[in-house]
Amino acid sequence: MQRLLNSLCLCLCLCLALPAAAQDFITYKGHGGPIMALDVSPEGRLASASFDNSVGLWPGPEWLEGHDAAVTALNYEAAPALLSGGDDFRVLLWHSQRNDPVELTKLKGKISAIAIGADPVRIAVASWDGTIRLLHIVDLSGTDVPDSLALEIFDLLDHRSNVTDVAFSPDGTLYSSSSDGTLRVWEGTDSQLTARVIANHGFGINRIVVHDDWIAYGAVDGATRVIDPETGAQLADFTLDRRPILSMEHHPQTGQLAIGDGEGHIMIVDTNTWLITRDFRAMREGPVWALAFSTDGTVIHAGGIEDVIFAWPVALLDTYDPAGGGRRSFLRDVATMDNGERQFMRKCSICHSLKAGPSRKAGPTLHRLFGRRAGVVPGYRYSPTLDGSAIIWTDTTIDTLFDKGPDHYIPGSKMPMQVIAGERDRADLIAFLRRATRED
Repeated sequence: MQRLLNSLCLCLCLCLALPAAAQDFITYKGHGGPIMALDVSPEGRLASASFDNSVGLWPGPEWLEGHDAAVTALNYEAAPALLSGGDDFRVLLWHSQRNDPVELTKLKGKISAIAIGADPVRIAVASWDGTIRLLHIVDLSGTDVPDSLALEIFDLLDHRSNVTDVAFSPDGTLYSSSSDGTLRVWEGTDSQLTARVIANHGFGINRIVVHDDWIAYGAVDGATRVIDPETGAQLADFTLDRRPILSMEHHPQTGQLAIGDGEGHIMIVDTNTWLITRDFRAMREGPVWALAFSTDGTVIHAGGIEDVIFAWPVALLDTYDPAGGGRRSFLRDVATMDNGERQFMRKCSICHSLKAGPSRKAGPTLHRLFGRRAGVVPGYRYSPTLDGSAIIWTDTTIDTLFDKGPDHYIPGSKMPMQVIAGERDRADLIAFLRRATRED
């Protein structure tokens, strides 16, 4: 425990990531919301995606701002180009030779995964609208990155529900998984691809990892299995009494497969022997939504409900206590809060700060909210619906917002869909906001 406390103090002082080879516990702080995705470039730079609508690059942090909702998917394999996808349905391409991102494509649902094939100009995007979008784009190896990148676009529509993951095998074959419970391989040329089901799990499959000789998948019911990529025959089963499986990451050079679940565990499997080498309670407050190995495989990075990225030396995983779960206001005992504060913590705190000044949360600060016109906090990127809105925040407008829900009261805003049905609960929330957002 003392080693953990010492490491935390060091990170608070430096606010920088240590080199990947450093054998110690590391935290990366700066995001304003949960960590949704992680990836490491071939050169070793860590990228993070967050519910705060931003992408972070570490060491740093360097912030990439361009999404209008939570960022949920990353791919850094074609560095210096970085691909990001979000709940705004868009895939953005960030390149060191440009000051602004290029919108690569936009679908009709949230982006759940992005894959790059053996040829770096072939990209697959998975979406909650049930689509896999396959794109051929211009070569990014030069210094001139044009505003228009897509050369050809093919939409694959065989899945019966949202597509949860996509991956290319080393030979360029495309595989996909879905909430419909199937894992599919896509065969033929890109303009005439057809899907073949190689696993029909029944419960939704969340994540897949594809290798030459095997495919690993993790499912909603906790199943963690390895199958033959041609026949679907089971090769290994690492299912434990934990659910759901939310993240998987493979480090081919060391043969390590990391698996993260909804209860905060990280399990590491040796794919050469198919034995579990580490099984670690990583997060005090699960889940583990994101995993990424360092380039040499000695460090595993993880993210979840906390606004912090954690990194452990793989060799010492079992020696650390679970991370996170510090005494932050929204994690303390709800019995110590009045009803209005509980409503705020449950409905608002993940996106909004009560303090003056800028924050890295997904929404604007609520400081001095009452009497303020919507869409006017300096420095915040509002949706067109709220930018210049005539709404004034009062007891009545806030009550209507949560009575109808943001999607009905302010259609087109970035606010998530939610309703507070109880009139007393809405009144208590408003009373709390009146106390908490006033000028000190």
